Amino acid sequence: MDIWDPNKLSLFIQFVVPGFIAIKWYQLLYPGTSRPASDQIVDAVAYSCINYAVWSVPMGHVQDVVKLRGWSPCDVLFYILVMFVSPILLVELWKKVRTSARFQKNAPHPVGKPWDFVFQQRKWYWMKVTLKDGTVIGGKFGDKSFASSSPEKEQLYLQETWMMDDAGAFVRRKNDTAGVIIVSADIASIELRDYKD
Repeated sequence: MDIWDPNKLSLFIQFVVPGFIAIKWYQLLYPGTSRPASDQIVDAVAYSCINYAVWSVPMGHVQDVVKLRGWSPCDVLFYILVMFVSPILLVELWKKVRTSARFQKNAPHPVGKPWDFVFQQRKWYWMKVTLKDGTVIGGKFGDKSFASSSPEKEQLYLQETWMMDDAGAFVRRKNDTAGVIIVSADIASIELRDYKD
């Protein structure tokens, strides 16, 4: 079997690439566990078919026009839209549906872990991190902070560490530090407070 045969290569591109783009875009929005390539190929073909089903009527019209007058730059742009842009737009539409209040009543949330749900919002927080040994670390989670996302193990970088009093209030910033990295294996709990200057 010659994989470089133009007909086979064209079929592969048509029926795998749009679905593969959709899968990769969805994984960017909702990171999760990786799956074997063999499973992803079947999914990619299925998602490509869904993409083409959505565009079936306009595609039929364009094909009729192409038969009459041949290919034009607009026809090429149309197929670029269908194969490369549409899969992304369909994933964005699916994201809106999956996260809608109505859909959430009957289906699980697409984000698998509260860790990812909280940190993908990219908000600033005051954080009180209690470690398993009882140590409490206070700090600011801001624009230069970072939280890992699934499927990586949870790790947290707070750009500023703060001294806290016995009541849990943030007293002052520690000046001799560039922040702190905390690994999930050490964390017992994290308390989040809305960030206010």
